[in-house]
Amino acid sequence: MKRLRIRVEGAVQGVGFRPFVHRRAESLGLTGFVRNSPEGVVVEAEGEGERLAAFLAALSEEAPPNAAVRAIETREVATCGDTRFIVRESTTRGTRMAEVPPDLATCAECLRELFDPADRRHLYPFINCTQCGPRFSIIEDMPYDRARTSMRRFPMCAACGAEYGDPSNRRFHAEPNACRECGPSLALWRGDGSVLARAHEALLAAAAAIREGCIVAVKGIGGFHLVADAANEGTIAALRRRKRRPEKPFAVMFPTLPGVAQCCRLSPGEVALLTQPAHSIVLLRRQGGHIAPSVAPNNPWLGVFLPYAPVHHLLLSALQMPIVATSGNMSDEPIVTDEAEALAQLAGIAELFLVHDRPIVRPIDDSVARIVCGRELVLRRARGYAPAPVRAPGVAPGILALGGHFKATVAFSTAKGVVLSQHLGDLETAAARAAHQRATLDTVQLEAARPRLVVRDLHPDYATSRAADKLGLPVASVQHHVAHVAACLAEHGLRPPALGVAWDGTGFGPDGTIWGGEFLHLDGAGWRRIAHLRRFRLPGGDAAAREPRRAALGLLYEAFGDDAFAMTDLPPVAAFSGAEREVLRGMLARGANAPVASSMGRLFDAFAALAALRQRASYEGQAAAELEWAGDGYDGAPPYVLPLSDAPQGAAMVVDWQPALEAALEDLRAGAAAGRISARLHAGLAAAIAAVAVAAGERRVALTGGCFQNARLTAMTVAALTAAGLEPIWHRRVPPNDGGIALGQAAWQGWAEEKGE
Repeated sequence: MKRLRIRVEGAVQGVGFRPFVHRRAESLGLTGFVRNSPEGVVVEAEGEGERLAAFLAALSEEAPPNAAVRAIETREVATCGDTRFIVRESTTRGTRMAEVPPDLATCAECLRELFDPADRRHLYPFINCTQCGPRFSIIEDMPYDRARTSMRRFPMCAACGAEYGDPSNRRFHAEPNACRECGPSLALWRGDGSVLARAHEALLAAAAAIREGCIVAVKGIGGFHLVADAANEGTIAALRRRKRRPEKPFAVMFPTLPGVAQCCRLSPGEVALLTQPAHSIVLLRRQGGHIAPSVAPNNPWLGVFLPYAPVHHLLLSALQMPIVATSGNMSDEPIVTDEAEALAQLAGIAELFLVHDRPIVRPIDDSVARIVCGRELVLRRARGYAPAPVRAPGVAPGILALGGHFKATVAFSTAKGVVLSQHLGDLETAAARAAHQRATLDTVQLEAARPRLVVRDLHPDYATSRAADKLGLPVASVQHHVAHVAACLAEHGLRPPALGVAWDGTGFGPDGTIWGGEFLHLDGAGWRRIAHLRRFRLPGGDAAAREPRRAALGLLYEAFGDDAFAMTDLPPVAAFSGAEREVLRGMLARGANAPVASSMGRLFDAFAALAALRQRASYEGQAAAELEWAGDGYDGAPPYVLPLSDAPQGAAMVVDWQPALEAALEDLRAGAAAGRISARLHAGLAAAIAAVAVAAGERRVALTGGCFQNARLTAMTVAALTAAGLEPIWHRRVPPNDGGIALGQAAWQGWAEEKGE
């Protein structure tokens, strides 16, 4: 007889791991205990050697589907002569190694019970078990136990308590366990806060109102959704006006997967992405169906997701039709999580409020993903993914990274990896900046550790830069595009050396110019810029991001000088009045409010404007996305040439866009379609990346930055690099956009420390 003390690290709390351990130990005739601790799951198991060996093998090989065992440590201890195997009360002592579990979509067994009239939880909108339900959104502290969640306000009734304590029950130690006798409940409120209906009647009344064309604010797991009939053009148009969101697509929640297939093409990878426990919004190619045009105007893609919380399943079962379910907030504001806050902030948008009384501890938006090159690519990392740590090699604990100004996240390096927060949005408003500050404190507190250093972007005016300077900690800065490349490497468990292709809209360069079309070589000695896109001026500065016509005019001026203003046959030039052109001419000639940029994002904008696709944008990336979509059906068009200039010793090479611009102008004047211009530009850019990579002599090439959300660009670049015998690396579960900046900041700082810098 032997007794082993076993410590299991990883995603092993909130996923049914203790019940699994208990059942497996009993089946092998072992005695001892299992309990949660800050270190993970701690087990002491006593029995014969062969049975203990089988038990250890089962811990990693037979773990529950949502568990992820990262490490198992064992040591032999003195036998105790226990007579049974039990689940002990959690301990709060020890180094915090346990991973905070993400929120999980309703499992098949709970769904079956939800619609079973004979089940005691029939139609109960807060049904859950050890395999599903809220986790990160309700956790107040670790280790994960009911007493440290917002469910502590709901003492279990006798029936739920019996399930919770029964090792044979699937709700054995399911911390959010509840029923209608003891758990949270629904209510439907009018705009003044008065109660219109309660319980299931509230849900049915909300469904009836949606069917009649009302907009209803629905409290879910991580915050409120604004919900409306996805086929009702008048209602969707009203939602756009009230939310001040003129064109940016809305996500659509479908009742079932077959319903999705009626409106969108579905590959096996997309089906898997839609139905995995994260249940993220997935970008799918549209192919018909009755969806209002203004849900996603002029967009061949639709953001689609399936119900992931019981309240969604019940609502859509009552409606039997797709709904728009968009974040409950005004544009640029944080998602609303509290009922009183919802009444105050959403009263001008929603007519009714379907609320519940389970507190949401932290706001969590829906994740967004797509399939690129046959693999998952997360564009917004939030519910279902956060706050899973990234195991960045060589990064010591204690580094707090505050990310960028847009698509902000927070990262904190710990002994178990770099913990990356949920998506926090753009920091353009005071409310958004306050939410980022709360998330920073929350991330640190959940890890029960003190940061020793804070990392920020080089840009002095980012809200995160100012916040870092106020924390009273030593401050380090990491250049924006270096952070992008480091994030891509860290996500894959890699470290330099590598060539990074960091393409986005804007990032502060050490030379004081706007960077965004960068080729950076990272190695043990640091980083250097080995090539970049040829620079051009952006008249109006930040206004060029909202008006692609300005980027186009800056591009034309760089290529042709004053002659650009006479090219009134070109849509972006004609889009300005004569007086406006004179003002812009002066800006560009003097370099006044016309910063120099190497931005690939603005190059895409410029070509979109030249192709008459978009002169003004109502949301970030709109023009570039429309240029990407326009290329459908033009595969095989010959690439534009973007030659690589020779550079003096030690200077960066330059990728010259002028030959591509001149060829595009010839195409336009010959009547070529925008799709042909798009296809030729994308092919030319992919070829240029491969050419720089070959010249750089670095086999591993990391593709990162917001431009690599573009599936066409990414696929063509991966193919070009592979054909050149190189190893392309691109993002999967950390966004290529600024949502990955915080991870990259922490990783690069950690690697610098490792070198002794």
